[in-house]
Amino acid sequence: MTLIAEERRSDSPLVEKVWYVRSEQAGSFTSAAASSWEMVVTKYRGRTTFTVRGPETRATPAEYPAEAEMFGIVFKLGTFMPHLPVGDLRDRNDVTLPEATNQSFWLLGSAWQIPTYDNADTFVSRLLRDGLLAQDAVVSAVLQGQPPRRSPRSVQYRFLHATGLTYKTIQQIERARRAVALLRQGTPILDTVYELGYFDQPHLTRDLRRFIGHTPSQIPGLNQPV
Repeated sequence: MTLIAEERRSDSPLVEKVWYVRSEQAGSFTSAAASSWEMVVTKYRGRTTFTVRGPETRATPAEYPAEAEMFGIVFKLGTFMPHLPVGDLRDRNDVTLPEATNQSFWLLGSAWQIPTYDNADTFVSRLLRDGLLAQDAVVSAVLQGQPPRRSPRSVQYRFLHATGLTYKTIQQIERARRAVALLRQGTPILDTVYELGYFDQPHLTRDLRRFIGHTPSQIPGLNQPV
């Protein structure tokens, strides 16, 4: 095994999950599309870096070095940093914040202690308290099936501003991820097509290749997280 991974839920209403990965050997994998953005701390060869990663609209190949440790804070849709547009970070246009010391980084002129897997929730609370995180209530309402009385154009603008993606793209990515979950549970391909509203099997195959990087028949044997 080259990767040891785990994840946990967060107590913060702004965070989807917190994950941790440690690599024993160098390797590669397919990075699936993701509608959420995240903050990632990487420890490698005695150096610790803090990176902000945007959403990804397609599956791409990725590599990792041997003997590295990483943990990430994945934010819920609608949560954003007002000073750092999510759209600018989309599709691997990551931003690594400058180091202040070997255990801190610079953010808007202040030095911040690099968080850990265990205190990530406290770190997020501090960002929110200092106005460095915000949440768009319009995005949250639409995702909960309670669309506000706004024009479609206004809602679309809010989605782009807070998530870096259109609502349609988010729906496509999340449907592909639900398809992966069903296929891994043993749901037949045609049943997955019907349950999730794909036009036909080729439609499902195209979407999974685009967003996950694998065909439906490959998903059950996939041993990497998606």
